[in-house]
Amino acid sequence: MKLAYIVRYGRRKPARPPSLQSCIARLTLATVASFSLTLLLCPFLRAQEPNKPDAPIPLKETQPFSPDALATNSQDAKPSSQEPADNQKKNDEDKKNGQEGKQTKRIFGVVPNFGAVDADTTPPPLTTKGKFKLATAGSIDYSAFLGAGVIAGQSMALRSYPELGHGMAGYGRYYWRAFADQASETYFTTAIVPSLTHEDPRYYTLGHGGFFHRMGYAMSRVVITKTDSGGTSFNYSEIVGSACEAGLSNAYYPSQERSWRNTGLNYASQIEGAVVSNIFREFWPDIHKKFAHKK
Repeated sequence: MKLAYIVRYGRRKPARPPSLQSCIARLTLATVASFSLTLLLCPFLRAQEPNKPDAPIPLKETQPFSPDALATNSQDAKPSSQEPADNQKKNDEDKKNGQEGKQTKRIFGVVPNFGAVDADTTPPPLTTKGKFKLATAGSIDYSAFLGAGVIAGQSMALRSYPELGHGMAGYGRYYWRAFADQASETYFTTAIVPSLTHEDPRYYTLGHGGFFHRMGYAMSRVVITKTDSGGTSFNYSEIVGSACEAGLSNAYYPSQERSWRNTGLNYASQIEGAVVSNIFREFWPDIHKKFAHKK
């Protein structure tokens, strides 16, 4: 379950919704801020220089055999007590670095985290079938049904859409719409649009660097993503996919809610939720590591 749905349905609908101009201004400001942080805080996006070939190792001049030299070499060949300690320290550092940025399949053992990639890891590219499989796994997971139930109950309690009624019948109307929102958003941003644009919908964890550096990286992933070929491009999957979900929701919500203003609010909530979700996934390995050490 993505945090975008909590952001969208977890608040009471205002008595006087903002105008369409304010929705567009808010969305534009969020996009510009994310792109600016990308340029300022993510220098790793710059192209790196190719590695230069190693210089040839000069050959040592051979010297004539000498008994004194043989004795000296035998003394140098004796193992040093410092070497095992240095090797052990190096192994500990390698083990520690390998644990940094390591994701789990679920967050807190419940929320699916199937689309997160460990730090410093380059998995094989996803095929179209793999992208639809990933979207299906998140859409029909048991947490998706539980999340839709929580969102539907909260929305009905807040009377977000009074036209849907109340009681068990009203709860059912809220429930299937909440579930449809989750499924359509997941399929648009994870399977349909990425398959057309050849983008990788997974989140690649940075896992190292300062707090603000990683925060800027997580926010920038809303507008920048990896491609199937391993490069980077504008994140059409998230930007266009969220817009498709916002437009599709007009087809099954009450006619009173079908307006450009409400569609803009829905779209802004999806982008806002994607930013929050990326930030949480970026720092989840650190949170999980803290909990694991306490046990």
